[in-house]
Amino acid sequence: MKTIFTIVATFLLSVSSVFAQEAPSSGESGLKIPRFVSLRSNHINTRSGPGSRYPIEWVYLQSSAPVEVIAEFELWRKIKDWQGSESWVHKSMLSGKRAVKVIAPGENNLFAKDDYQSKVIAKVEDEVIGEIKKCPANNNFCLIQFDSISGWLPRHSLYGIYPDEIID
Repeated sequence: MKTIFTIVATFLLSVSSVFAQEAPSSGESGLKIPRFVSLRSNHINTRSGPGSRYPIEWVYLQSSAPVEVIAEFELWRKIKDWQGSESWVHKSMLSGKRAVKVIAPGENNLFAKDDYQSKVIAKVEDEVIGEIKKCPANNNFCLIQFDSISGWLPRHSLYGIYPDEIID
C-alpha cells in the first residue's frame, strides 16, 4: 500500500509541475513572464549570465527594438530577441514602452485600414522598428507608428506582440 501511495504521489507532483510551467508566471519584479519590452539605448551589452562578471555575448545597437523578457534574477533580465537569441541584460537597459520589429522579409505594405483591400499608404522594409498604437481584439492587424506615418500591418509580420494580445 505504501508503494502505491508513493507512486500516485510522485505522479501527481510531476503532473502538477508540468501544468505550473505552462501557465504565465510573475518574476521577482512582480511583472508577468514572459512579456515584451524594448531596448532603452542604441548600445546595450548583453551577457551570458545575470551579472557584470559574465562575458558579453551580444551588443545591441538598435534602440527601441522589442525583446521578450523570459526570466528574472535580481536586477537582471533574461531576454530573447527576434532571432531567438537569449542573453542577460541589466533591467535599467530596458523600457516598458511597446514596440514591434517588422520581420516579414522585403518590403511590406502599410495599409490605411485594417484590411488587405484598403489603400497602401507606404512600404516598410523588414527589421524596421515601430511603436504599437493599437492591436484590437479579433483582428489580424495592428496600428503601428513609424516616425511621422502610421498604418496597419498584419500581426504575423511583426515581432513584439503575442498572437492574441490586445492593445487599445
